[in-house]
Amino acid sequence: MKLIMAIMRDSDSDTVSTALTSSGFRITSVASTGGFLRRGQTTAMIGVEDDQVEKALDIIRSSCTQPSAEDVRHTILFVLDVNQFDHF
Repeated sequence: MKLIMAIMRDSDSDTVSTALTSSGFRITSVASTGGFLRRGQTTAMIGVEDDQVEKALDIIRSSCTQPSAEDVRHTILFVLDVNQFDHF
């Protein structure tokens, strides 16, 4: 199992969340603030099985607005190994 952490613009949050949940993924989002520009962002946490990682990443990539040349903000993706998962 993997945990995808996606740090994205607030404006992309709803689109990404809707696209992921429509494809059967569960997502938890929290408001966050970037250290460099100190602007509002959303950090999404998505737990996925190993064989679903690329599908989830493709959905996130296609749902986020692509940055323009003068826009330095973009989406950052982390994929982490999960050693234990409990659901109750």
